[in-house]
Amino acid sequence: MKRLGKSQQAVYDYIRKYIQENTIPPTVREICAAVGLKSTSTVHMHLKNLAEMGLIKQHPSMQRSITLCGEVPTPSNNASLYRDLPLVGSVAAGQPILAVENIQEYISLPVSLLHGAEQDEAFMLRISGESMIGAGIQNGDMIVVHSGLKAENGDIVVARVCEDSVTVKRIFFEQDKIRLQPENPSMEPIYATYDDVAVVGKVVSLFRRY
Repeated sequence: MKRLGKSQQAVYDYIRKYIQENTIPPTVREICAAVGLKSTSTVHMHLKNLAEMGLIKQHPSMQRSITLCGEVPTPSNNASLYRDLPLVGSVAAGQPILAVENIQEYISLPVSLLHGAEQDEAFMLRISGESMIGAGIQNGDMIVVHSGLKAENGDIVVARVCEDSVTVKRIFFEQDKIRLQPENPSMEPIYATYDDVAVVGKVVSLFRRY
């Protein structure tokens, strides 16, 4: 491991210990309290430095998205910490999202990225397009979707509109309609009635191959 400052080492050690004991990573506020730092912005700075050193990876816009690089057990030596998720590509209109013909492959991910999802509650979806680039979700990225979580105002969700193909947007529950808001200023939001929108699941993690 590269030489770390005292506070950086404390943050890194706490993340390792927390993941070992809970199988999910801590939040920034939990790190702040445990290590005794006064500000969450200081934690963010340490996380950024640890990521630049190649010790962790994280997605800043999502909670509990920290993963350790080269430190977590592999599926071969601790399968209970990993789960194989189906990766779904494009989904045709009116077709079940997990139809066999939609599944491109299975990817083994740490359970820390699943936010407590049961075996049949999580899947991955490959992003097509640039409607969510403002949230750090790029074309070709793969998102982890938890179908067992209730979507709240402002959450990023996978939704099906009017039984058409699925879309990934921020959801807002307005008085008489639902607004599906892209994170791209060049694109318009989608408005639909409550009856015409089915929330497939909430986006909880992002996975990107380099």
